[in-house]
Amino acid sequence: MFQLSRQTVGRHRSLYAGSFVALAVGVFMLGLAATTTAATIAYHLPASATIGVTTLGEPATPPRHVRVALANADVSGLQTVLSMVGVICGFITVFVIASTFAFAVAARRRELGLLRLVGATPRQLRRMIIGEASVVAFAASVTGALGAQLATPLLLRKASYTSLAPVKLEPASPWVPLAIAVGAGMLVALLGARSAARRAGKVAPIDALREAALEPPRIGPVRIGFGLLFLAGAILMLSLIRPSSGDGAVPLAMFTPMVMVIALTLLAPLVVPVVGRLWAAPLVAWTHVSGRLARSNVVAAPRRSASLAAPMLAISAIAGSMVLSLSFAADSSAAAIRDAVRAPIVVTGAAPVADPGVRAVDAGLPTQFVRIAVDDAQLEDVEGIDPAIASQTRDLGVLDGDLRRLTGLTVAVSKETAGLEHYRVGDEIPVVFVDRTPAKLRVVAIVKDAFGVNPSFMIPLDLAREHAPDAKVERSFVLPADGVAAADLVKQLPHAQLAADWEAGQASGLRKGNQLGLVMLLGPAALYSAIAIANTLLMSSLQRRNEFVTARLLGATDRQLQRMVLWESSLVGAVALSLGGAITLTVGILIRHAMTSGLSDVPLTIPWGILLTVGGLCLTLAVASALAPAAYLLRSVAVTHGHAAGIVRGGR
Repeated sequence: MFQLSRQTVGRHRSLYAGSFVALAVGVFMLGLAATTTAATIAYHLPASATIGVTTLGEPATPPRHVRVALANADVSGLQTVLSMVGVICGFITVFVIASTFAFAVAARRRELGLLRLVGATPRQLRRMIIGEASVVAFAASVTGALGAQLATPLLLRKASYTSLAPVKLEPASPWVPLAIAVGAGMLVALLGARSAARRAGKVAPIDALREAALEPPRIGPVRIGFGLLFLAGAILMLSLIRPSSGDGAVPLAMFTPMVMVIALTLLAPLVVPVVGRLWAAPLVAWTHVSGRLARSNVVAAPRRSASLAAPMLAISAIAGSMVLSLSFAADSSAAAIRDAVRAPIVVTGAAPVADPGVRAVDAGLPTQFVRIAVDDAQLEDVEGIDPAIASQTRDLGVLDGDLRRLTGLTVAVSKETAGLEHYRVGDEIPVVFVDRTPAKLRVVAIVKDAFGVNPSFMIPLDLAREHAPDAKVERSFVLPADGVAAADLVKQLPHAQLAADWEAGQASGLRKGNQLGLVMLLGPAALYSAIAIANTLLMSSLQRRNEFVTARLLGATDRQLQRMVLWESSLVGAVALSLGGAITLTVGILIRHAMTSGLSDVPLTIPWGILLTVGGLCLTLAVASALAPAAYLLRSVAVTHGHAAGIVRGGR
């Protein structure tokens, strides 16, 4: 049976070539993320770049010794980014490969029906198709894994000595990560082929032939059940995107679209005809014949249309939701910074020297300490402040406790951190300072969150100087003396600027950082999705030779058929992008409400350029990938048709 599978793959090279390319690229990206992650795990920090601490433990969890990397040797940022890249690429790979293999098997319904007629059993058909998937999956997975291994040194060179990995990374042993990537590719391909093979093997021979001519009008109850289950899960996740979710709102906004995409794909044979008819209404009124044919093809073959729309739906929903989430995060951060800063002047760098025009200078000293928890220890950003002065220059917003008690071994904690770690006023937090001095800090106040202005932990200024004598002031908030205009004082102080200008610069820097993160997270997935969109449309168009021959025999011209393909691919793209846009809009509204709660006059920044670019590229790829093979097939059909007509005339 395996020999037969290998031979059938050879006969259907054009059909399985797309599956091979899609899977090879998917495994390449997964393998690259895995090998790079392995390099960060294998990196051994020097003892001077770490702080060794013992966790607190509890009755069920004994204390353990851990080493925490200092900021100048911490590669956890790169690990986090790679993990998210792996999750997104893994989702796109699972989604696209399962859809691609299902489409490849569905395109051979007539062949499978004929095999059933000549005596093949459902089990034999399933084994043959699983064997074909194994052949393609093994070759594609090995190819992708080898490509990842060759590209790993280049990626590590680019990632070394950056803000994400401020050290030199070397390739680690590739066998485990590449084995995982190959295994994931094989598993995804076999699962995608297995479901389609089971559906084809269960029908009777005559029904199989009938299914080859027309798709079944209904989908099975199991698929509907799973679709509704994922839809319910997505609705539940959407309900959790609210102000009380804190930092969890952003991950929810990023992963909820994935669940929504799965639900809509499972229910696509029910959803696609409805949305397709809505988009086709103006098209039919404008084009008449070609638009009507395109609408009939999309509506009459919802399974095929769903497979074609799947990559566009996935990337538009995920990319759109992430773009809006990061943009609204920057908006809320800009508003939070504006509301938190009371001083009219900000000086970057060293604190300004004494000046008769200056009434007070809030020169906070940035440092760090390792916070020890029950089962973990984490490096935290800390700022040493003078609470009397800081309360004048910033809106510290004491929610509980008293900042006047911030003296000695004490700490003020932000509202978000206190909620996550369940800290209350009077609790003691075990810490180890960067000079490796252990201490227990008593919580004396819980203050408002102010990202970009106040860190999660604030300690007395004298305590920060004692344990971080080499720390330098990075920015100071300045209050001018009575009767002194802030604009005039800015001209006198070096490296000073008005608070409004500083706030705008902070917001601009945050947006640039978000854009870089967006490129790192979505770049590989977007590239893979583009390949998948082109691959799926090419596969679909190359299987339509008989359809074009029949249409030509009925009198259709090449121009009419090309217009039909144009409108059909546009309709599929419009359906996918409208569903992806609906997901993006829903997530965007919820995440903005969650992020802006409690803030006033929050700007609304919608990156229309990026959103329209994503949609435009998806639609362009869909149309181009459908028209190019259609033009080739029509030329082939025209030659065949002309040759047959010449034979007929010669016979006469």
